Amino acid sequence: MMFRKAKPFQVQPLDQEFADECARLHAAAFPHPWSAHEFERLIGAESSFGEAAVESRSRKLLGFVLSRRALDEAEILTVAVDAARRGQGIGRRMLDVHLPRLELQGVKLVFLEVGETNVSALRLYARLGFVEVGRRQGYYRSAAGRQVTAIAMRRMIA
Repeated sequence: MMFRKAKPFQVQPLDQEFADECARLHAAAFPHPWSAHEFERLIGAESSFGEAAVESRSRKLLGFVLSRRALDEAEILTVAVDAARRGQGIGRRMLDVHLPRLELQGVKLVFLEVGETNVSALRLYARLGFVEVGRRQGYYRSAAGRQVTAIAMRRMIA
């Protein structure tokens, strides 16, 4: 089996120009995706902050993280990485940039929810210091219609 070296990417602030690509990645990652219009509105909101992982040469969007801040708390609304590039550290690098950026905005506590079946995301969040604080039974629905429990997690930043 031949392995190809992953193409380099950079992490930059997420802006509205990526709304269509965010919708495409979100649709490939989640059974109930958000529209490009919803992404455009969220990205443009004063209380929202995001990071984009962009392939260095092609400028293709490889992943994104989007959060919303309220006072000194924030919620990570969604994270998505192109299926062909998962497992290459893109999600980790985006969050390594995103969490300090939230701190600069005065955020002290970050929340997120993740499906209990998303083992790779659960591992990543645990490595980043997020801890489980609750569960929402049957909160998500899989593509097959099965109910999936959401695990609520939080992390202190400051």
